[in-house]
Amino acid sequence: MSNLEANDERFMRRALELAQQAWGQTHPNPMVGAVIVEASGVVAEGWHASAGQAHAEVAALKALGRKPAAGASIYATLEPCSTCGRTGACTNALIEAGFERVVIGAKDPNPEHAGRGLEILREASIEVVEGVLAEECADLNLIFNHWITQRSPFIAAKMAITLDGKFAAASGDSKWVTGETARADVMRWRRYFPAIAVSANTVLKDNPSLSSRIGDEVWCPQRFVFDRTLMTFEAETLPQIYTDTFASQTTVLCADAASDHLRARAEDLNIRLWQLPEAKGHLDWLAFSKRCAEAGICGVYVEVGPRLATQVIEGGLADYLFVYQAPKLLSDASALGIGSLRNSQSMEEAFALRDLQQANFEGDRLIRGFLLK
Repeated sequence: MSNLEANDERFMRRALELAQQAWGQTHPNPMVGAVIVEASGVVAEGWHASAGQAHAEVAALKALGRKPAAGASIYATLEPCSTCGRTGACTNALIEAGFERVVIGAKDPNPEHAGRGLEILREASIEVVEGVLAEECADLNLIFNHWITQRSPFIAAKMAITLDGKFAAASGDSKWVTGETARADVMRWRRYFPAIAVSANTVLKDNPSLSSRIGDEVWCPQRFVFDRTLMTFEAETLPQIYTDTFASQTTVLCADAASDHLRARAEDLNIRLWQLPEAKGHLDWLAFSKRCAEAGICGVYVEVGPRLATQVIEGGLADYLFVYQAPKLLSDASALGIGSLRNSQSMEEAFALRDLQQANFEGDRLIRGFLLK
């Protein structure tokens, strides 16, 4: 690797760090970071803070507060936009600023615009280098990449299991499968997604807050409960997600089978209900995905137990899996593991993941990737 290539990677890594300053805060836009480099080194930095705010390249130029010096370069984790939206085209801003060199990580995934920004810059006689840390830059925007190409929400299923694939002991005890560091990573990914979903069984068993707690920050996404019959409204003491500060961000997904008196109780609490059709004895996952898309919800983090894991994988809802695996063995046939999936007759027919990413958390392991359907 040449010195120039090494520097390109170094500055792009800094741009990636900057992009993550807005972790989970830019939906439906991507997270993007930018670094301006002159002969003396880095002179300005910027990132896209939220939808409607300045794009990363423009934010970096504003931070610089002057015209870049002759020969300056700018590094951006994503191809500069070439269309005039709410904030104007970044390609125009880069041309007007007089950059000699533009280095990007990932191309725009939108098939209508992919490569167009680079073409415009090259037509303006700007040197363009593309593909620097491309995989890492693309991995930063899993939700955006899916939303902009599929026009459907990016659905990720998260599970925590033992080495022998168990979610919990036969008694139901599951606190905790993984350690504190791995659970902190779960909080980080909760912050990444605009919505989180769990089963009614999880709500009744754990009474979770479904918030993201990172340091002193408590952030709550849109919260979904898969509760076909509204059984979570039967108890005298209701789950906290129906009565806490963020109750207005809770939506319960039910079927026609839900009774009128439980619907009335939910309505008295101003809890939003989405009635969905049923398929194979559970809520229709395709209908859920479509309803989310109509509401502008571009990503959902589904925290699954044994039954829900089977349903969302077998039913084709999950686009992506997060599998946290602890170095533990329950070695009990009656312990709670994932249910039977489709009847695969060979390893070639098994459910598989692609574009794998792995991480270790003090002995616990995370494997994540796209689910091949």
